[in-house]
Amino acid sequence: MFLDRFHTLQDGNVQVSALQASQFAKEIAGDFNPIHDPDARRFCVPGDLLFALVLDRFGLSRRMTFEFRSLVGADVPLNFTERSDGHLTVDNGADKVYLDVTRDGDVVNDPTAIEAFVRCYVAASGKNFPHTLKPLMESEGVMFNPDRPMIMYESMSLALDDPDAGAGDAGAVLDAPELVMDSARLDANGKRGNVTLDYHLHNHGAPVGSVTKRLVVSGLRPYCAEAMAAVVEEFYRLKARGTRYGAPDANG
Repeated sequence: MFLDRFHTLQDGNVQVSALQASQFAKEIAGDFNPIHDPDARRFCVPGDLLFALVLDRFGLSRRMTFEFRSLVGADVPLNFTERSDGHLTVDNGADKVYLDVTRDGDVVNDPTAIEAFVRCYVAASGKNFPHTLKPLMESEGVMFNPDRPMIMYESMSLALDDPDAGAGDAGAVLDAPELVMDSARLDANGKRGNVTLDYHLHNHGAPVGSVTKRLVVSGLRPYCAEAMAAVVEEFYRLKARGTRYGAPDANG
């Protein structure tokens, strides 16, 4: 699968280097969050890459929910485990769980359909900032710390329409998937902001399901247009540099 160059297998475990994680974020997700830069002080592997690796190993179920429990650093040995009840976990093989996945319904294992869905799903991350979050924060009068912006996944969920609703086989409806924004909401509570992004999932323009992403924005403070303008300018500078040096598939 196209994910092969974004991780390695070592003694039966999955490992993601800082460079592999950064390349995935920029090239596939169009995500230029500094926290995914290889030299970032608080570097972490993109949640979108963990999401994609789960689908690569266990397939795409008609209904899935991903709960992110902890950040994954570079070169951490990861276990991808399926329990007898179908529940999935990504952990360190000891005492730390990074991702919990619940799922239900038919499973799609077609690599072509899974790759199309992964690319569609994670490309929406490239539109989180500044396209969606900037006007959302501005409307609420808050913003993150411009010197250390922190925007992290809390959860992601998806639901493909049931066959009797006209969707048919789950894999057959994902040859040209697209996420279309339905609504976006920011609930500010002190220094923490909870963002909910709802999407319609279309295939060839026809609705086939829904997707919800929940993000956490930390370090909230009063909105400052000048500071935000500087952050946006830096975002586009990093994006231009990343696209110029090996991120031809970047979206957003």
